[in-house]
Amino acid sequence: MQKGIRWPLWAGALAAIAIIVVGAASGASSQRAQNLRIIIGAEPPSLDPGLATDTTSSDVLLNINETLVELGAPPDLKAEPYAAQSWTVKGPTVTLNLRKDVRWSNGQPVTAKDYVWSWLRTLSPELAADYAYQLWGIKGAAEYSACDPAKTDCNALRSQVGVSAPSKYVLRVQLTSPQAWFVQSLSHHSFLPVHRATVEKYGDKWTEAANIVTDGPFKLASWKHNASLTLVKNTKWRGAKSVRLNQILLTIITDGTTAENAYRAGNADVSEQSLPPVDIPKWKKNPEYKSWDALATYYYGFNTKNISDVNQRRAMSVAIDRKAIIKYIAQGGQTPAWSFTPAGISGSPVINKNHFLPTVGQLAKAKQYMAKVKNPKKDITLYINNSPGHIAIATAVQAFWKELGLNVNIKVQEWKQYLEFLGPPPNADVDVYRLGWGYDYPDAYNGLELFRCESGNNNTNWCSKKFDATLDKAKSTGNTAARYKLYQQAETILTGPTGPMPIMPIYWYVNHDLVKPYVQGYFKNPLDREDYTKVSLK
Repeated sequence: MQKGIRWPLWAGALAAIAIIVVGAASGASSQRAQNLRIIIGAEPPSLDPGLATDTTSSDVLLNINETLVELGAPPDLKAEPYAAQSWTVKGPTVTLNLRKDVRWSNGQPVTAKDYVWSWLRTLSPELAADYAYQLWGIKGAAEYSACDPAKTDCNALRSQVGVSAPSKYVLRVQLTSPQAWFVQSLSHHSFLPVHRATVEKYGDKWTEAANIVTDGPFKLASWKHNASLTLVKNTKWRGAKSVRLNQILLTIITDGTTAENAYRAGNADVSEQSLPPVDIPKWKKNPEYKSWDALATYYYGFNTKNISDVNQRRAMSVAIDRKAIIKYIAQGGQTPAWSFTPAGISGSPVINKNHFLPTVGQLAKAKQYMAKVKNPKKDITLYINNSPGHIAIATAVQAFWKELGLNVNIKVQEWKQYLEFLGPPPNADVDVYRLGWGYDYPDAYNGLELFRCESGNNNTNWCSKKFDATLDKAKSTGNTAARYKLYQQAETILTGPTGPMPIMPIYWYVNHDLVKPYVQGYFKNPLDREDYTKVSLK
């Protein structure tokens, strides 16, 4: 969901106080003690799996909890057993056989009933979870999630949700249709279980370090809000013998330059905070600069009510020189995006076959489109969230559009305010906006569904019943090749040569971090996830 993993490019997703933790272990002692020090760019907004909607929170959650499946090596990212030791899929019915040695950090066993209660909690109207939609592929889930207690008996709808526990360690899921990606999606944090007694006892304070109960390889030992989090090895975790790290100190530094300086000074072993763009070229020559391809798209969106002529939207899109933005501004090895679906997604050669967007600016073609516009909107308000990288890109786009006779006013907002301003529906003052989408699971459906008519992520004011119907058909299609063809149709509607062009993909992301040479096993998969159980200090 875009209100979740929307990726600010360099500065951090939310405002927080830049603090270097005083008294952190020296580099040498941290190596001996297997204590890893990491700089992160933001305060985790929530460590509740039902409420977390961002990558910062997800990174922590996926290391203090155990997902049902984990994803294998790229590019396939196949589902592999984790808390679920095996599963069977028969049409729309998925049966998961849980491991019997998974335990909560208080020693109690994790059972199928824990998953049933947790998933129903995430879907509940009372929690109003942004990521509830991840579970809407389950029979009855969308209906229960949308229930209005003032008008409907929500308990009746709750009882009809297709998740059950036939036995202590068997979890059965009834989907609305066969969904090829469902088992992979179980690697996402929204499917994590929560400890019911702890949630009911502490309410919205259950995620504080003194209260939280989890089931993963690490435990939350402390959380100094807006400053740092400390994770410690869970010695009672079933795979504890294979975990080398004893402690992970996550220090929050929201400013890219401050984080960079702290890393240079030896105050961290890893910096996950994004680098200032101007510094990327010199770091790329350093072996401590690590980069990984990502399944994520940086894009601009139109408010189609304000810029209503499709020819103007096409003109503004083809006028953007995507290669120049990457070469001179982003500089991180990103790939120009000629569609919304990233090239790394399985089936992308088929899905993106009818692409229309150029990688370099086509000013002459853009002017031809503008000539067809009867009443062009000449004064454009472009909204972005606060970050030097976003501002630099917006300034370049402003110059590209000036060549079309457009006057562009760039408005910058703090991240939380920005998300609220975009809606949906967006504030009437918004003509164009910037966003990014990081995929929650490696299937094109996860990105395309953002632009459904009723999507909570569709900030464009654009709605196509044909587009929705195409995705509905893809969702119920078991044949992989046929599903890719349907995704191709949806992508063509969205960004193709004759489509309405409600969005302008700019580039596909690359993840990059700074990693000291003595840090072994540090890796980010294309979904921007790190597994700290694989990391050690040499």
